[in-house]
Amino acid sequence: MERGCCLASATGVVNVRAAPAQGVNFKGSTEGYEMADGEVKGNAFQQESVWDYPRPPRLESTVRRLRVLHSGVVVAETRDGKRILETSHPPVYYFPPEDVAMQWLRPSGGRGSFCEFKGVASYWDLALKGADGGTIRDASVVSDVAWSYATPPKAYANLKDHLAFYANRVDECWVDDERVLPQPGDFYGGWITSHVKGPFKGAPGTLGW
Repeated sequence: MERGCCLASATGVVNVRAAPAQGVNFKGSTEGYEMADGEVKGNAFQQESVWDYPRPPRLESTVRRLRVLHSGVVVAETRDGKRILETSHPPVYYFPPEDVAMQWLRPSGGRGSFCEFKGVASYWDLALKGADGGTIRDASVVSDVAWSYATPPKAYANLKDHLAFYANRVDECWVDDERVLPQPGDFYGGWITSHVKGPFKGAPGTLGW
């Protein structure tokens, strides 16, 4: 998870694999959506500095098309997402549960964390199933692939039961037509695109930022 404010009971080391990002403009309507100040100008998304993001973090809606894919399967896809913006971190994107293939997710077996702003986080494992009901052979269970908050405090109530995914634990994450790069390190869960600029917290020597 984003975990700039969190204490985790367990950690894991994962491999990062992602393609270089490409810029993209949003072509749809932004009417009726909550937008960040300056996120959209006309139809083009504007670049943001993570050092202009606030702390405590800000929760807001986004019109961007968000996707998570693993072993060729679309695990989550939405245009009704939320994002958390926090100083020094790339955005963390959250999917409403109705836009997540929950049949392939199951509660994690023991990991947990607490955020001073958003409360207690629950984690989810990914276990894709084949047509015969067995686990897809090349998509073995991915532990702690996502997290959510069942009872966030009032300031983050709209985040309830939404799921965020680690970009470095699945094959692909996308924001519109741009493939995401994971936030540096194995501790945070932000998504880096050409829409945001750092430097980003997460690499060795930055945890005290």
